Amino acid sequence: MSCPDCFSGHVHTGTPKGQVTRLHGLDVYVAEPSAGPVRGIVIIVPDAFGWEFVNNRILADHYAEKGNYKVYLPEFMNGNAAPVWLIETIRTLTTSKSFGDYVKMPYHIAWAASAFIPFMFLNRFGKSWPIVRSFFESVRQNEGARLPIGVAGFCWGGKHAIYLAHGAEIDGKPLINASFTGHPSFLNVPGDIEKINIPVSLAVGDLDSVVTPVVAKEIEKILSGKDGEVKIYVGAGHGFCVRADSVLSDASRQAAESEDQAIDWFTRHFAAISL
Repeated sequence: MSCPDCFSGHVHTGTPKGQVTRLHGLDVYVAEPSAGPVRGIVIIVPDAFGWEFVNNRILADHYAEKGNYKVYLPEFMNGNAAPVWLIETIRTLTTSKSFGDYVKMPYHIAWAASAFIPFMFLNRFGKSWPIVRSFFESVRQNEGARLPIGVAGFCWGGKHAIYLAHGAEIDGKPLINASFTGHPSFLNVPGDIEKINIPVSLAVGDLDSVVTPVVAKEIEKILSGKDGEVKIYVGAGHGFCVRADSVLSDASRQAAESEDQAIDWFTRHFAAISL
């Protein structure tokens, strides 16, 4: 399932601190802790705005610094991320009130469609999943051979995070040891959730129109017999984990709390891993 909420929100004000490199065939933004030993590797599968979106890079920095993880934010979209200007276009469409706004509506709809339709086609799951899985396989076979690996997937990346939690392996080792997803999109519920075999944590807003509270409760019920959790954030909409909330004008508190949720989840499950 998808909707304009996947492409709305707010641009973070800040400067990323990591570095860009080439790794396992992809361009990757890498964030590392400033002090202390690396506890594990966290790979972010981002929202529609991709690996260059400043919100996603700053989130990678926060994970690295707060959790002492090496964090990878790869270019999984081959240059086909949704343009950031779409944020303002969607906001205009969803908040228009004056007569002048409505007169301009066809113009904004046309612009939104010109970005939305190519994104959906070029980044469809059947095309992106092999790329994502291949990267995780390479990490597990190389620098992740003796480190725990986690995935954090958001919106577009959420389905990938859930699929990775199904328990795929390479060389007898799971591709990941723990999964976190914030406001995922495109999920098939209950099917995608029933196949989960790896610890998974979900963060969703109670105003999310993609994973609604009803769907979130269904997911929570399925996970009751597994190592999983669902946390619902009151007042938050789609996109809040990367400070791109479609409802709130300022989702800083909810975003910070979801960061802590992810870090606590990874830390708890990484500590139990012996590779």
